[in-house]
Amino acid sequence: MSGEVLINLTPMETRVAVVENGVLQEALIERTRRRGIVGNIFKGRVVRVLPGMQAAFVDIGLERAAFIHAHEVMPPGTPAEEQQAIGSLLHEGQALVVQVTKDPIGSKGARLTTHLSVPSRYLVYMPDSPHSGVSQRIEDEAERERLRQLLDAVEGEMELEITGGFIVRTAAEGVGRDALYTDMHFLLRLWRKVSERKVTAPAPSVIYDDLPLFIRTLRDMRRDEIEKVRIDSRENYLKLVEFADEFMPDAVTRIEYYPGERPIFDLYSVEDEIHKALGRKVQLKSGGYLVIDPTEAMTTIDVNTGGYVGHRNLEETIFKTNLEAANAIARQLRLRNLGGIIIIDFIDMDDPEHQRQVLRMLEKALERDHAKTKCTGVTELGLVQLTRKRTRESLEQTLCEPCTTCGGRGTLKTAETVCYEIFREILREERAYSAETYMVLASQAVVDRLLDEDSAAVADLETFIGKTIRFQVESHYSQEQYDIVLM
Repeated sequence: MSGEVLINLTPMETRVAVVENGVLQEALIERTRRRGIVGNIFKGRVVRVLPGMQAAFVDIGLERAAFIHAHEVMPPGTPAEEQQAIGSLLHEGQALVVQVTKDPIGSKGARLTTHLSVPSRYLVYMPDSPHSGVSQRIEDEAERERLRQLLDAVEGEMELEITGGFIVRTAAEGVGRDALYTDMHFLLRLWRKVSERKVTAPAPSVIYDDLPLFIRTLRDMRRDEIEKVRIDSRENYLKLVEFADEFMPDAVTRIEYYPGERPIFDLYSVEDEIHKALGRKVQLKSGGYLVIDPTEAMTTIDVNTGGYVGHRNLEETIFKTNLEAANAIARQLRLRNLGGIIIIDFIDMDDPEHQRQVLRMLEKALERDHAKTKCTGVTELGLVQLTRKRTRESLEQTLCEPCTTCGGRGTLKTAETVCYEIFREILREERAYSAETYMVLASQAVVDRLLDEDSAAVADLETFIGKTIRFQVESHYSQEQYDIVLM
């Protein structure tokens, strides 16, 4: 699988596109004024303790107070029966060092933990954890054992004091002793600086800020996934090369400055793909389609055959559509960054073997996802349910806001419905005020209907109240908007 990373930088925004086999798979966007803060460490102050929820709100210097649960304050691995009440762990006004695990999303504040960790290219350092280990994504048992032994050896050679544990990241698969030693030395030096700031920094303030998006992308990518990293900013290209030269020497040759006049995101029609990812409907090559509806509680995905009729029989048509949909769904989850509970309504299949193959195809496609996903199988209603870890806003939440016309409903009242609302409102006004004449201000579509299809109803209403009703088009009014002026 060949992959490229395209990085587009402007003073106000960083955009990263991950392209695999010429197709956009992920779009990451970080704006200067709304930069993601997952991984940042803050010295905050407890502003409210909630005993009923076993949680607390912490001021870390953002617009909204952040949220921390009691189990994120207790030492890692504490059994449920030994959990303490939040009131015995925290009190209002207390200074607390915390790390952000989820960005503020919508009306919800950031999520926090006191279980701190600092990542590098191959390792994650957890200063408060006595245990070390290897990422579960490395499945080869021989490689896992090699990395465990290498980690133990490097820890034994390290001159700097080690107070916690390390996790070997997926990117470390196949690397040698020198790479782990360099990373460990860097993390221990970094943690020494963070520890000093923990003591001296005021609350609230940032005491550790993660790398900018374009460098994080390079740091976190797997070596065998990406063949080329193209960046359109000369200044930041030099920063990227400097970072790679120190921590990822094998990646230096893959970094390329893109000076072309054609925008870098036009190389693989990235802009078009991002635009499509904001829509509800996703067309499949076969003629079928997906309908994706994110809600507050979960995201639902419906699979339809659409114009695809197959070549043999209905069961074959359904099976092929579902197989294609499984691949498309995995891509859309990454591209749109949809998290939380995902419910998928595949087209009903009678053959259990077909069901098994579609589920296997979905699970295999999800293996390429960097976010943690868990498929819990098929429910009694024939729905596939899975969860995907959510740490930042979805693509839609990043780029869009609720429609001011429909208020986020996604639908508008028909002109007919608004006309009948106007009739009822005139009757209410007549009973309350009894004006001489009524002037209705409304959109073009509503006034056209009042003067055409509903003209007889308007005449009946005028006769009933014994008053004249006049109409005026307001071009800037939405279809649902109207005013009734008493004259």
